[in-house]
Amino acid sequence: MNTAQLNRMHSGKGFIAALDQSGGSTPKALSQYGVEESTYTNDEEMYTLVHEMRTRIIKSPSFDSEYILGAILFENTMDRKIDGQWTADYLWEKKNIVPFLKVDKGLADLVNGVQLMKPISNLDELLTRAVERNVFGTKMRSVIKEANAEGIRQVVEQQFEVGLQIFAKGLVPIIEPEVDIYSSDKQKSEEILKEEIKKQLSLLGKDVKVMLKLSIPTVNDFYTDLISDPHVVRVVALSGGYAQKEANDKLAQNHGLIASFSRALSEGLFANQSDDEFNTKLGKTIKEIYQASIT
Repeated sequence: MNTAQLNRMHSGKGFIAALDQSGGSTPKALSQYGVEESTYTNDEEMYTLVHEMRTRIIKSPSFDSEYILGAILFENTMDRKIDGQWTADYLWEKKNIVPFLKVDKGLADLVNGVQLMKPISNLDELLTRAVERNVFGTKMRSVIKEANAEGIRQVVEQQFEVGLQIFAKGLVPIIEPEVDIYSSDKQKSEEILKEEIKKQLSLLGKDVKVMLKLSIPTVNDFYTDLISDPHVVRVVALSGGYAQKEANDKLAQNHGLIASFSRALSEGLFANQSDDEFNTKLGKTIKEIYQASIT
């Protein structure tokens, strides 16, 4: 584990940029960027185009470590290069931004009001490659749609079980049990979720470190006790489908919680923009997310 990166993630000012759309979400991300499916004919062409989009974001002068602490990458992005360097190396060595890797393989079907992670069949090999690529940590997502105590318990137990496997490889896991922002009992789900997370944190060895990525809570400052837990490097928030301004407004009401936005970060960025237009829009977005993250 890189101590400088750990210290930066624990106490630095800023937020995490989520650049990890993958699989089925890649066409949507490209479409929102102005690149339609008719532009490419296979997955390789699609991933080349999305890497070009991410490269443009990362290389932008607006994508600056003054505001951004870390960036989450998709596996295909980790295995590609920017200006002759592996993406993770470019992020840290050129930008002083901590690299993370999305490791989950998508969601299982809805059972007990939740969607667990699908089995990650090649996890050990993927983690080994992540270490070789100088990645600091990982991210994995589950979804909670109903306040079902049994389902939420299963989500959290699965997340921490895989998280311990990741930590054993020398990486810091971002545990992400997302509560659907459109859930009719979102607040109740958050209450159950927090208790299950606290239970799992209490079982960790004293040197184990994790991060948490959670939906912005219904009750402001609801996760303050998780933010201060000695096992937790940082608690970050996903935008969860909120538009950029609403996500920022809600985040700013939660002290110590920082952003890890994806859709809200790339909103308003288009392939046909000039570099000046692109960098200006990205810079404005980054500064607004940063301001919401330092409350």
